[in-house]
Amino acid sequence: QYKFRDLTIEELKNVSKAYPNFTFSMNTYTFKDGSQKDLLNFSGTVPVKYGNSYNIPIRLWILDSHPFAPPICFLKPTANMGISVGKHVDARGRIYLPYLQNWCHPKSTLIGLIKEMIAKFEEELPLYSLSSSDAARQAELLSYIAKITEGETDVKTRSKIGGKNEECFNKITVVGAGDLGIACVLAVAAKDVADKVVLLDLSEGAAKGGTMDLEIFAVPNVEISKDFSVSADSKVVVLTVNSLGNAQTYLEVIQNNVDLFRGIIPAISHYSQNAVLLVASHPVEVMTFVSWKLSSFPKSRVIGVGANLDSERLQYILTNLLKAEVLAKDAWVIGEQGEEKVPSWTSCNVVANQTEAMAAHNSREKVANRAMEVLKGKGQRSWSVGLSVADLTDSILKDKRKIHSVSTLAKGCCKVNSEVFLSLPCILGTSGVIEMVGLEEDPLVQEKLQSSAGSIHDLQQQLKL
Repeated sequence: QYKFRDLTIEELKNVSKAYPNFTFSMNTYTFKDGSQKDLLNFSGTVPVKYGNSYNIPIRLWILDSHPFAPPICFLKPTANMGISVGKHVDARGRIYLPYLQNWCHPKSTLIGLIKEMIAKFEEELPLYSLSSSDAARQAELLSYIAKITEGETDVKTRSKIGGKNEECFNKITVVGAGDLGIACVLAVAAKDVADKVVLLDLSEGAAKGGTMDLEIFAVPNVEISKDFSVSADSKVVVLTVNSLGNAQTYLEVIQNNVDLFRGIIPAISHYSQNAVLLVASHPVEVMTFVSWKLSSFPKSRVIGVGANLDSERLQYILTNLLKAEVLAKDAWVIGEQGEEKVPSWTSCNVVANQTEAMAAHNSREKVANRAMEVLKGKGQRSWSVGLSVADLTDSILKDKRKIHSVSTLAKGCCKVNSEVFLSLPCILGTSGVIEMVGLEEDPLVQEKLQSSAGSIHDLQQQLKL
């Protein structure tokens, strides 16, 4: 099951030569969310000088994407040892080091990791001796730690995680630790949408900026990782990454994003095969199409954030600024993000005759145009998109069956005949798009949608998937 078996075996041979006391085995590792995986691991002691000489017991778990992902490292204290919580070790004995954060093959190796571990432990000893009374209490704690670090948890005992039934455990993964990714994490956490949020930081180098701040201030139920396997069994995966390459043309920018997604989507879809993919990367229509193709997920489970934010703003403007409450509930921004978006309606009151129908249409159009003018002055900052993402994930995880204007496969709607994603009003639930809501027939709106579909399809035809 190891993707790079020969490289992994070669590394483990080097470890065995340098540290003959280490023992190697294959065991079941239990992740924080209760998911399990059979992983290679090795345990033993490393020599540390801290005044006297100490042998510090450790255990390292090798992920199946090694050597491109760092191992998961733990102390393995005996019953008469206590864990000294510090900047490199938490209360469960998990080890955090700059070397792990900066892990990059082939520069990073297991031998290099162990050497840094020894150096850091010599600055701050991670274990201390317990008295006999403390040792008894430590034995109970070690039993709990063993369930996490040694894979000893029986599946039957995992019926609850953090007081919640496992099948009800709502986990969200946000891919990308830029401003938008962090905004999504904070918005989801503030809305209390998920039991756990994983932030996949795929950037090169050490944690910096927002990710470091998230770690410093310990946002509850948020875990930051560079390892795709930590995202396993997510209910929703939010994609916020955008390539920062040296592209010269718009097509090259999008192609760079496609290349980036080729390394992300297969891994995400492997670890979370039943997830809903929620795409916030740009351009959202194209990248949602790319995610759909690369994941092989059903179209209902691949959606883009689309015009959800604009639609919510439009309804707010109609209700609170223009006092058009009756119209607001049926008003949506649809189509292509940017200047090509267009307002539309999902229902129409029955009128007595054609004259009244025309008057009602003109009234709606006039109010909609005023609202869209106000909407033009509103930018889409990271935090506002993050709030929109939290709104969408809330509807999905809680199966609210609420209508949102999101990017969905538009083929067959409004005379669109190509495989393109456009923002349309859809009912969302745990399986993603449950149903597309019918739009009022308007030739001008249909013409706009078909024009957007044509330009997006032409662009997609030039991409190399």
